[in-house]
Amino acid sequence: MLKKSLMAIVLGAAFAAHAQAPASPASPAKKDLVARILKQQQAGIENIARSLVEQPAIELMGNAASALPARVAKDKQEAVAKEIQADVQKYLAEAVPLAQARAVKIAPASVGALLEEKFSEEELKQLVAIVESPVYTRFQRMGDDMQKALADKLVAETRGTIEPKVRALEQSVAKRLGVPPNGAGGSPQGAASRARPAAK
Repeated sequence: MLKKSLMAIVLGAAFAAHAQAPASPASPAKKDLVARILKQQQAGIENIARSLVEQPAIELMGNAASALPARVAKDKQEAVAKEIQADVQKYLAEAVPLAQARAVKIAPASVGALLEEKFSEEELKQLVAIVESPVYTRFQRMGDDMQKALADKLVAETRGTIEPKVRALEQSVAKRLGVPPNGAGGSPQGAASRARPAAK
């Protein structure tokens, strides 16, 4: 994604920095600078927590979708799917806020400590200037627009090349599963229309 949290850049720079002698306790000025950086990056910290909590739910939903046809009668599948979706939403509503609050709480002792160790006070001042810059804020807000602009252009210019490959993959997978190939456009209606005798 083009919308990239500065948190990733900061962490990457921190890990890439060459090792230094064991640091003495950070000065109050350093701690204040780190606190300002973490405040500006709170949304990114919360998004990391959300992703960690959502991952098992996404995997569970995928497994449930695969198991549903074999384990639940067809006339009950829609209702069961809705119940599973409700269970997942309940889990997310409870777990996401807990994980986000904990992530924000431990950030100073984890990310903050790393920043204090790997960056000098002058470097932290430079980082603060970046994350608190109105121009940087505007740039971050444009992330979705930039991603959409690229995605729309990419889809338009690669559709003719990619779509045949997608259809070939679908047919290959269907063949391996013993599923009759779908008709034009990959729809069951297409297959049905081809099988139907032509009108006289």
